[in-house]
Amino acid sequence: MTTAYDFGCDVAYVNDGDTLRCVDGTRVRIHGISARETNGTCAPGHPCSPSSAEVSKAALERLAGRHVNCIRTGTSYNRVTAICDNEQGVEINCAMVESGAAVVWDKFNRQRAICQG
Repeated sequence: MTTAYDFGCDVAYVNDGDTLRCVDGTRVRIHGISARETNGTCAPGHPCSPSSAEVSKAALERLAGRHVNCIRTGTSYNRVTAICDNEQGVEINCAMVESGAAVVWDKFNRQRAICQG
């Protein structure tokens, strides 16, 4: 089965464990997960990952690599929310949770589940 992606993203850099920026300027919020803020805190009302901000960011950098293909799930604070696969076909949303670098955010996972493929 072939996945129909909404957009591709050449990764310019990773902001933190749940947000990255594409070369074209698009900011992508990884759907259905939560990771610590860059200062190590957990945002009020967000689930709190036990992993440090540094560990989460490094995991997303490793998993995203240079390019991801994404399915848009919505928007959040001027970012596109999306479920993204890396060049090896790994869903990075799910892989972040499975690696322990992020936690599932149930509120959004119920709207569009990650770890489905």
